[in-house]
Amino acid sequence: MRQTAYPGGQYVLRVQAPKCAATALPGSFAHITCDPAVPMRRPLSIMRASAEAGWVEFLYKIVGDGLRHLGTRRPGDHLSLMGPIGKPFEPHRDRPRPLLIGGGVGIPPMIFLAERLKPDAQSEYRPLVLMGSEIPFPFRARPSAILVSGMPDGVIAGMPLLDEWAVPSRLASWSDFPGCHAGYVTDLASRWLESLDGAARDQVEIFACGPAPMLAASTALARRFGLPCQVSLEEFMACAVGGCAGCTVEVSTPDGPAMKRVCVDGPVFDAHTVFSKEVPQVPGT
Repeated sequence: MRQTAYPGGQYVLRVQAPKCAATALPGSFAHITCDPAVPMRRPLSIMRASAEAGWVEFLYKIVGDGLRHLGTRRPGDHLSLMGPIGKPFEPHRDRPRPLLIGGGVGIPPMIFLAERLKPDAQSEYRPLVLMGSEIPFPFRARPSAILVSGMPDGVIAGMPLLDEWAVPSRLASWSDFPGCHAGYVTDLASRWLESLDGAARDQVEIFACGPAPMLAASTALARRFGLPCQVSLEEFMACAVGGCAGCTVEVSTPDGPAMKRVCVDGPVFDAHTVFSKEVPQVPGT
């Protein structure tokens, strides 16, 4: 394993886990033992996976003792990891312009999904990734070499790795970071959607992961423009295999409201079944 530290108590963790890497999909997660002294595992979204090299990668921010212990682990240490777990994102070929919205520690699944949808000879997708954060991004943001029409003047900062994949990206923050949109990431998404004509907008599908207010705002955006939207929920988990039912959320179904387990019924859900009412948005998204 190896770890790379970033400002704001953020870490990128890479672990050799060939079985997990072979079957990981964007939106799935792993349940990790942070330290032998911490009995409860922690769920972490998978940010990248290489089936060929046998590694999986995670981004996490230190919150609480468990992840604080994980931040002290060093190369050569062994971690207990269960994964991949959960229902992944499901892009649809009739929507070849996916809009990926990530907020804070909800960024990792968007990077994984962008990698799987990156343009090449076999892919018909043209994804756009928008990310928001109030602490420094866990990468060195740079002016993107990829032009994106519909962006406000001066919004040029992007993620270099996505540029390498020919995937356009733009960043948003209230923290006055250079080249970033000064506002919510969902406001930036709205500006882009408004710039599209009807035919182009009909090719868009929204994928989002981040704080609940950001997901609610993403759903409201999808509802406003009549778009499908999938969200990956973040919940505390004990077992992560569906046994304890400690991570349930209420979801609308044709038969009425039902309680679903985020770990095995999700973490990815149809946004319109989860956020039937708008939730006020807060800074950081």
